[in-house]
Amino acid sequence: MKKYISIITVVFTIGMAGCKKDYLDQEVNPNSPSVTTPQYTLAGAEATSAAILGLDYPEYGEWGGIWCFSGSYTPDAQFQEFAVSISVPPQPNDAWGDLYSNLTNYNNLQVSSAAVPADANFEAIAIIMKAFDFEQLVDNYNNVIYTQAFQPSTILFPAYDSGQFIYNDLVKQLDAAIALISKSGASATNPGTSDIIYGGNMANWQIFANTLKLRLAIRQSNLSTNAAQADLASTASIGYIGVATEADCQPGYTNAAGKENPFYAVYGFDQNGNPGEGYLTQRSNIVASNLMKSLNDPRDSAYYQIVSGAITALQLGNPANPSNAVSSPLGPGLLKSPTQASVIFSAYESLFLQAEAVARGWIPGSASAFYNAGVTASFNAVNAQGSVAAYLAQPSVAYPASGTLGQQVQAIITQKYISLNSLFNLEAYNEFRRTGYPVLPQNPASQDPAAVSQTLPTRIPYPLSELNTNTASLTAQGNVNIFTSKIFWAK
Repeated sequence: MKKYISIITVVFTIGMAGCKKDYLDQEVNPNSPSVTTPQYTLAGAEATSAAILGLDYPEYGEWGGIWCFSGSYTPDAQFQEFAVSISVPPQPNDAWGDLYSNLTNYNNLQVSSAAVPADANFEAIAIIMKAFDFEQLVDNYNNVIYTQAFQPSTILFPAYDSGQFIYNDLVKQLDAAIALISKSGASATNPGTSDIIYGGNMANWQIFANTLKLRLAIRQSNLSTNAAQADLASTASIGYIGVATEADCQPGYTNAAGKENPFYAVYGFDQNGNPGEGYLTQRSNIVASNLMKSLNDPRDSAYYQIVSGAITALQLGNPANPSNAVSSPLGPGLLKSPTQASVIFSAYESLFLQAEAVARGWIPGSASAFYNAGVTASFNAVNAQGSVAAYLAQPSVAYPASGTLGQQVQAIITQKYISLNSLFNLEAYNEFRRTGYPVLPQNPASQDPAAVSQTLPTRIPYPLSELNTNTASLTAQGNVNIFTSKIFWAK
């Protein structure tokens, strides 16, 4: 997928960056080591994490029925036709390179901080954010480089680890980070303002880590063996993200070139009011829009802009899609301001995770209360113009407390899918692949006459860089078919 602005540019324009060596980089000169402080490395890596979430996953919005290529612009044919391949650029997204580059910064921070006891908080945050990034890699590619990563001077061709092994180890890493924060206490240096997500509130970082662990558990709900679920009780007292503890990244975005919120810069407007490329090329998709219309959901006009008195949504690949003059771009609930914070882990996603965990009997609480709170948090997040109480009172929306587990999960994932619209297209697609929900009013598959399949892709191919530089390790993964090869947790 076409990258609209450079992730690295985003980091450097706010004046924060760490070392930029990836796991295969051979330009390692021990006589000229990179020098930075944990404060700068942390801030730069966190800003990059926000940019990756905001910019790297447009194809999942398009394939998942949330976004649609504009009728006024020529799309990247491979994506609209589902004809993506490891050997045919452009490829779906830049997640592989961006995530490993960012992981290298977090790994450098972890290693350097581990050598200084006073920097234990920096070490813990690095461990947590490495887990955050590695989960994204697994959710994109399944098996990826993990245990042999970050060793360019000794391992030239790193092997891949299985997605399930990585998930299991991420749980252990998150537990270790939670314990490290507790053990270090007031003796450790507080990251303060260099932590542009939580401002050095280490209790919130423990909550973030515990919520990420819950996500890892829920994502594996289809498996007979779920180490993450079995481990939930060990950190139950930590709690999970709520409205007051949402993870928002704010490095000091301003209304200036290269310094805006990265999502707003691409899908909104520049400092002169000119629309960004993403604003012009991405329109509302009829699938998500019609789902919301069927539920009388006022968030439709928050996610998608009303044009000439209506929301005109498009169908992916339909040759009859109208021009931008009458179709709806992204709406005011998403594009609030160039200075808006980047949400890293939303309160509404956490509340829906908790609702499902309660429904499955994994944690105590009221599933309906978490469900209602999740919908309410989503309404508030996008300034939806309508009564959330009236919305939740509809039989088609109300939580089915007396229903089957399947009906309860369907209700939760339907509202989760709606809430994740645009800002979290990867997570929306992940949950659709995991559960098969929501039941969509139209087939989101491409209607392009040249589309190679009416089946949605189940994963994306590995990047061409791996084929060119790490051939044997890549070949060992076998043939990847984007329509039949699945992430290990998928339904």
